[in-house]
Amino acid sequence: MPKLTLEDIGKLADVSRATVSRVINGYPHIRPEVRERVERVIQETGFQPNAVARSLASSQSNIIGLFIPSVVQFIFADAYLSALIPGISEACNTHEYTLALFLFTTEEEEQKHFRRILGSSTIDGLIITADRRETTLTNDLLANDVPFVLIGRPASLSDKVSFVDAENVQGAYNAVNHLLGQGYQRIGLISTTLNTAAEDRTAGYVQALRDCGLPIEQALITEGDFTERSGYLAMRQLLPQRPDAVFATSDMMAVGALRAIHEARLSVPQDIALVSFDGLPLSENATPPISTVRQSVHEIGSLAVETLIDIMQTGTQPPRHIILPTELVVRTSSSAVRSTKPRL
Repeated sequence: MPKLTLEDIGKLADVSRATVSRVINGYPHIRPEVRERVERVIQETGFQPNAVARSLASSQSNIIGLFIPSVVQFIFADAYLSALIPGISEACNTHEYTLALFLFTTEEEEQKHFRRILGSSTIDGLIITADRRETTLTNDLLANDVPFVLIGRPASLSDKVSFVDAENVQGAYNAVNHLLGQGYQRIGLISTTLNTAAEDRTAGYVQALRDCGLPIEQALITEGDFTERSGYLAMRQLLPQRPDAVFATSDMMAVGALRAIHEARLSVPQDIALVSFDGLPLSENATPPISTVRQSVHEIGSLAVETLIDIMQTGTQPPRHIILPTELVVRTSSSAVRSTKPRL
């Protein structure tokens, strides 16, 4: 009979290899029923762990890594990340884990050092923000049996990967439906193809227009990259199309769009209404305050940590998919009610 491995024991006990290792090495934060199940399989199979592997596996670091697939100069200018990171940090502190933040200046540097991290025992688990739609990181993590959680829905492998996200489609639908209810007809969109969050918000925009019987005008759809400057440039591109309202898929882009509207000597909401997504303080502090779809950014960060700890204790199966509800916050930027009669 071939010698059993940690992977074999994990399959029999319906847990990950990492969980089997933690049980063998007396890791304290494991659910009693999971520990009992693993120990029962070990006893029934007569499994004998390799002494060297056992020694190496016992060195838990109590460190959770936060990996943000963006070049470092954009990270500190991102208001969303400024709200997300404290939620992650506070949850790590509560559960007595140290948070390690991995930052890189280029994608090439990111790929090089990420593989070095995978080959070491630096961290017990990893949280990754789904800033880019396509990345090989998830495949590498799965292949190396590293516990991890994504913040944001993955573009692929969602049946194998755990993630925490906001209800992006419904939130965007509610935002555009609010504008339609106010009588706005030509609603522009500032979105991006960078990740699935923007993709889902675009889907909500499209569905709201279709449900109202309005056409999808490609001339009213522009692209940014979640930065304020990209929102400004996208709005300048939209202005000649004469939209009477705009939905921006992030608060940062909405602030840039607002600046472009003001530069064109137009008023919000009298000439152009504006609604965005995120619910960050900068939307409330804008002039006028911007209506926005509020997602619980701090809670998303906290739940990502708690989900990762649960995975480290009990295994990766089944994948955890946590979707938090959103709330439409109506402010001055979209509160001017117009006639519901279509423009001639």
